Amino acid sequence: MEIRSIYKGARLSAFKCREVTREIQGLSVSNALDVLTNTPRKAARLVEKTLKSAIANAENNNNLRADTLIVKEAVVGEGPTLKRFQPKARGSAGPIRKRSSHIRIILVEKA
Repeated sequence: MEIRSIYKGARLSAFKCREVTREIQGLSVSNALDVLTNTPRKAARLVEKTLKSAIANAENNNNLRADTLIVKEAVVGEGPTLKRFQPKARGSAGPIRKRSSHIRIILVEKA
């Protein structure tokens, strides 16, 4: 059984967030939480929040124990981009892209 949790519209670029999610794929839930709590990045806090939500979904909706779960998949996709402009020299303007991302975590039971 797959348990999933999705964090949509995280105000962080997907590129920065993927560095953190690569570290936790395939780990048990307790090891993944340890890695995330000891990682000093904003992305780690957002991924940790999503992982805790997936654990709560497993415990409350599917009656599974947290110590029997592993992280099958941790994927970060591009979200909508806010487009802004910065004034530049000689009356021109340069683009600013404020990127966001969608974080998806899928947990499965140990075989």
